[in-house]
Amino acid sequence: MSETLFISDLHLDPSRPEITALFLDFLQKRAAQADALFILGDLFEAFIGDDDADADPALAVAVSLNALQIPKYFMHGNRDFLLGEAYAERAGFLILDDPSELDLYGVATVLLHGDSMCTADVAYQRTRAQLRNPQWQATFLAESIEDRRAFAERARQQSRDYTGSASAEIMDVTQAAVHSMFERSGAKRMIHGHTHRPAIHALDAGRERIVLGDWYSQGSVLSVSAQRVELQTLAHPTC
Repeated sequence: MSETLFISDLHLDPSRPEITALFLDFLQKRAAQADALFILGDLFEAFIGDDDADADPALAVAVSLNALQIPKYFMHGNRDFLLGEAYAERAGFLILDDPSELDLYGVATVLLHGDSMCTADVAYQRTRAQLRNPQWQATFLAESIEDRRAFAERARQQSRDYTGSASAEIMDVTQAAVHSMFERSGAKRMIHGHTHRPAIHALDAGRERIVLGDWYSQGSVLSVSAQRVELQTLAHPTC
């Protein structure tokens, strides 16, 4: 059956080899039969620049993605926003703007990572604006790999501390931002990740918002075809 696959929030990291193993198996078996694969951000737990792409697991992921002979697309998340054209060429995928629109089996669809719609989290939106600033990125990428790794580790710890103290509501998308995105795009379907709350939400005016899951305890894949839309799970090899 013809299908297009969507994933996000794998957060691949050397400390979680079982997730990388599951992803590589998914690429070799399931994804190889699909019409296309869309990765909507946070493929990696941290990505400090294309010049560090020989590190584990970025190298193995690039090799496996490049071997996948279907159209592949990637959208930056809040953890891998420094992934650039050099790595994209190595992995054989195209980098999409956030948001991006497409006709998906006849349904007008808008794709996002999702963090831009968490507008109630004002502190996060300020940080996001700084990290996405081209001047800040150029300055950061000019630093040594060692300094960038240290910065990334500090940022991850700060994120864990903040996530542990902030309310679940403030870290979710707001209905106003969702409505605004539908109005601006004219889409009938929205697909995003980031919040780690997998669900298919039926909205008014025949609209649909689909949230992708993370890969911490199991894989999460959205399969879309002309006949159906289904969120599916994949068991880790150790499960």
